[in-house]
Amino acid sequence: MRYAKLMLVLLGFAATLCAADPFVGTWKMNPAKTKFKVGVAPKEQTVTIAEVGSDYNVKVVGLAADGSNFSLSYSVPTAGGTGKFLEGAPYDGITGKRRQAAEREMSYTKGGKVVYTTHSKLSADGNTLSVHSKGLNPLGKDVDATITYDKQH
Repeated sequence: MRYAKLMLVLLGFAATLCAADPFVGTWKMNPAKTKFKVGVAPKEQTVTIAEVGSDYNVKVVGLAADGSNFSLSYSVPTAGGTGKFLEGAPYDGITGKRRQAAEREMSYTKGGKVVYTTHSKLSADGNTLSVHSKGLNPLGKDVDATITYDKQH
């Protein structure tokens, strides 16, 4: 009986780990796999995603191509919906959509008009995040790019 209870506890713990949101974690840009059709890639970029209640808290920090530092953070519902900027945003609003468990879209607005979009997709193993970005990025530059991030463990 004692071992049966232990097994139930361990199974419950394993189920909790399996249910963890795959987007949550720290992601570092992989320059070798990042492709820019329009615009210039940053020298480095890290995205940290934390789940706080029913929201994602997202922080993006990096070093722009010109060597300047940048930082942006926002909160958006994990199930999709209207979020809010917490720091460094040149936008008026942000809205997220959950397409599938491993796929999300974000729309950034300024003056009521969508000026920047991102489509994020996780790899099957959950270790690579590909983000297609198009429009006016947070640095005010036109971009059309696919940025690839590796999950940091």
